[in-house]
Parts: sequence; structure tokens; C-alpha cells
Amino acid sequence: MSDSSLKQAVLDELEWDPSVNAAHIGVTANNGVVTLTGDVGSYTEKLAADSAAWRVFGVKAVADELVVRYPSGKKIEDADIAQKALQVLSWDSEVPLNKVKVEVEKGWVTLSGEVDRFYQRNAAEEDVQMLQGVAGVTNNINIKPRVQPSASDVRSKIKAALQRNAQIEADDITVKADGGKVTLYGNVDTWYEDEEVVNAAWPAPGVSQGVDRIVVGNVS
Repeated sequence: MSDSSLKQAVLDELEWDPSVNAAHIGVTANNGVVTLTGDVGSYTEKLAADSAAWRVFGVKAVADELVVRYPSGKKIEDADIAQKALQVLSWDSEVPLNKVKVEVEKGWVTLSGEVDRFYQRNAAEEDVQMLQGVAGVTNNINIKPRVQPSASDVRSKIKAALQRNAQIEADDITVKADGGKVTLYGNVDTWYEDEEVVNAAWPAPGVSQGVDRIVVGNVS
């Protein structure tokens, strides 16, 4: 696909997504690398635009340079964002109670603390991403498993989880475990399938770092 065709395809996908105001977003494409520029009205819209670009066939990488700009009349104070963040974290059963700390500066949320599992770290980040007034999120939560299984045990549990999922061609996925660091390799047809693999793998006990190296579609 040519750069111009890829650019147009991304623009079309942004227009198609109802959660994105494509009129304020610029797109460039260079050898499969797509750059998004412009302003968005919320951090949620920024994430949606990024996801829309990744959905387009032929996209190899996305450089997200979008800036979140809330209308001046809708500015939310950092203290209010912090309070709401602590509230939603306390509601999420996947996030250990009182284990995540929140700091907010000019709308940018920084998460810290310590949890047992990798998926708990991700869940905390997803919780605060959706809050109104958030301009960005930095996730500094540490993972410290209560018991660290062997790398072979981590790998076998992940492979079993992949085999149980009807949406995943488990034989096409390779799992490499080095201590708590797990790397996924292989090939899937869609970004939805990639997400299914990741969602099945990261909850495994002992995973402290996850790296997704799965190739989506034919992007050679």
C-alpha cells in the first residue's frame, strides 16, 4: 500500500469511529509508520484515535503526537481528578485495595505502588484513563509476586490459557518466559485476536512484565 493510500485509509477509519473527532486530527504516513497530530478533547479520544490507526491494514507503527486540550470552561482541578481516580480504583475488584498511589499534575496522572500481578497493573491504568480531565497517564506501579513460579511453569500456564480460548489459534503463538518477563511471538489476522491473546496471557501468575511481539496480518 502506498503512503497516500495508507494515509487515506487511516483518515477514513478515524472518520468512521464515532468516539473520534477526525476534523481536528492530522495524519501522515511513511513506509507504514503513521503519525497522528492535532488536538483531541479527552484522553479517551486520544486512545480511541490511536486504536483506530492501528486497526488499519498496513500500519506497522503509530507515532501519537496528539495533544489533549480540554475547553477552558470544563477544566477540572487536579485534586478532583485524584479523588475520582482513587474512587474508581477502589471500585475495581481487579486492583488490590489501597495498593495504588495517585499523583496528578496539570491533568497528568502518575500511578505508583506495588501489586502482585501484571494484569492488576494494567487494570489500574485502564481505570484512570477514562476519567474526565485526564491529559495523560504514567504507570509506575511495581509488580512483586508473592511467589515467583519457575519460567517453565509460567509458560505452561499461559499456553494452557491460550488453548482454552476458542478465539485463539494457540499453535500459532510462541511464549517465551525469562523469570517474570513474558514475550509473545507469532502471527494473527486481526488486532482483535492480538488483544485476545494478550488478555489470556497477562493474568498468569508470575508475570511481572509483558512484551507483545505478535505480528498482525501480513505487514511485510
